[in-house]
Amino acid sequence: MSTPPIIEVKDVRKAYGEKVAVDDVTFAMPPDAILGMLGPNGAGKTSLIRMITTITAPDAGQIFFQGEPLSGYHPTQIGYLPEERGLYKKMYVGEQLLYLARLKGLGKKEAEERAREWLGKFNLEDQWSKKVEELSKGMQQQVQFIATVIHNPKLLILDEPFSGLDPVNATRMRTEILRLKEQGTGVIFSTHRMEQVEELCEYIVLINQGKNILEGKVAEIRRQFQDDKFHLEFEGDLPPGLAGQYELINPTPSGVDIQLRPGQKANDLLRYLLDHDVHIVGFQELLPSLNEVFIKQVTQLDPTNTNPFDSAEA
Repeated sequence: MSTPPIIEVKDVRKAYGEKVAVDDVTFAMPPDAILGMLGPNGAGKTSLIRMITTITAPDAGQIFFQGEPLSGYHPTQIGYLPEERGLYKKMYVGEQLLYLARLKGLGKKEAEERAREWLGKFNLEDQWSKKVEELSKGMQQQVQFIATVIHNPKLLILDEPFSGLDPVNATRMRTEILRLKEQGTGVIFSTHRMEQVEELCEYIVLINQGKNILEGKVAEIRRQFQDDKFHLEFEGDLPPGLAGQYELINPTPSGVDIQLRPGQKANDLLRYLLDHDVHIVGFQELLPSLNEVFIKQVTQLDPTNTNPFDSAEA
């Protein structure tokens, strides 16, 4: 028997008054995967996350957790790091971690052992007896991440987890996320930083205007949107007629991007280069970045929305 998706969303709808935030969304998240939940501001990502964590309930449709209808029990198996951080500023770090771990069902001894172990991973052992408000913003974020994962959740939901972190601590957190994934934790990663999605995520779901308009494996989606663009590395000179035959982009003394026009083939381009004795050092297809796919899909549905990051979140 195959393992069921860790999260499966079926025909889910959520409205706030006349505003439809989530409009018949359906997708399944493979187990032990990192899934990027993407979309412009106001697309419905936060509303979906709130339903997955049972903060709110769908108006229609259903959500399943490992094959079971989502219930009030499942949040004990979920860790949620919201973009709006929520630590108690006046509490001591250790006291806060113990309190939040106990709320997730851990015994006192186990909670303290895990809290100290996690603080050690982030070099925060000496912050145990400090108040949260005495920590830097980056340290506070790491403490909240620890509170999110201290109960070993089966599903981890991260909303902009790296904002405010310096490169060293961002790398440390990225390492721990990948380690949790290797240990069997599913991860939903919500961010506007497309380079982070390409680095971490195997799958994506693109939400726009409350609907999922694109989903699947990152590599397959990038190939789906290939646009016949290639990068050529060379030595020597290019034939003067190349610019008349093909569209050349960002030429340098040793490299150039070449955009094929409709009807042109990569093999014909290579044959042209070889026939003109071009010393080819490297030749590869340039697949569009997720950022390019994202903008193309969103603006295709709404040509007036040239900057999809500039509206209110929903």
